[in-house]
Amino acid sequence: MAASQVMTIALILGIAGQDPKEHIFLLAWIALGLAFVSATQDIAIDAYRAEILHPNERGLGAGLSVAGYRIAIVVSGAGAFLLADRIGFNATYTALAAVAAVGLLATVVAREPSQPVILPRTMGEAFVQPFQAFFQRPEALALFALVCLYKLGDATAGRLTVAFFVSALDFSLTEIGAFYKGLGITMSILGGVFGGALMLRWGLYRSLFGFAIIQALTNFGFMLLAAGGKSYATMVIVVALENLSGGMGTAAFVALLIAICDRRYTATQFALLTGAASIGRILSGPPAGYFVDAFGWVIFFAATVVIAVPSIVLLRSLKSTIEGFDSVFTNEPHA
Repeated sequence: MAASQVMTIALILGIAGQDPKEHIFLLAWIALGLAFVSATQDIAIDAYRAEILHPNERGLGAGLSVAGYRIAIVVSGAGAFLLADRIGFNATYTALAAVAAVGLLATVVAREPSQPVILPRTMGEAFVQPFQAFFQRPEALALFALVCLYKLGDATAGRLTVAFFVSALDFSLTEIGAFYKGLGITMSILGGVFGGALMLRWGLYRSLFGFAIIQALTNFGFMLLAAGGKSYATMVIVVALENLSGGMGTAAFVALLIAICDRRYTATQFALLTGAASIGRILSGPPAGYFVDAFGWVIFFAATVVIAVPSIVLLRSLKSTIEGFDSVFTNEPHA
């Protein structure tokens, strides 16, 4: 974690020292390096979170992680643009490097996981064995399918939401920024924290199941908005509920990934699972656009509810397996 964070800070400072008009190719290589080391940082932090959290802390820990991620989006997105408008992009990148240094300080003071880490001696142990260990489990394929499908309906609807507001409802970019982005991020932060806290009472299985149903039902709100036409009040309600439920579902989903991972291979398996979860989100974009052209927005959002059903059915079939995680999740005394 510390090594990747140091390299991240150094590369951000490298961007801050460049003039794109004079060194565009050097800037491109620095950006490529930054993408690589920041992904490494994410994997290391995901593994650390999976190893450091006790079972009864996973829900709230995942919820706070979701909230922190959303706050980071605001700081590095809208916050960076506002700052760049005042002090320029070079100085803004320097400020972002300083913000990244806060994470490095947290890493320095953080404790190592209580269980000793056995470092792999070969590439086979580092890469092949984690995959073998996961897919040798009798329920591996079903769990892998659940990971791929759990957020698919929510992600498919989200892929075209901005296009829906602009092309179908004629909302301005300012209105979208204020309501969809501003309100949406705020509600997703609250949803992550609230969902994580609720998991302390409900446990992992009940949370996954309940949040999956709520996520699917909130897509009906977009269908009603598409049928009824432009309405500020409806938009605010739909956006608030959709992002609240999305934050709750993400908190439970991250807790599931943590529970699935073998503690011997947390980094590799967590990277495998998060990669699998992103497949549907990435591939859903082009088909969703064609579907809207063919059937319209009302049918599209109704279809996203249907897309969410297989994950709910799969959850039911995996109830005993997830409750195996759940029994530990709810009964272990707080650390």
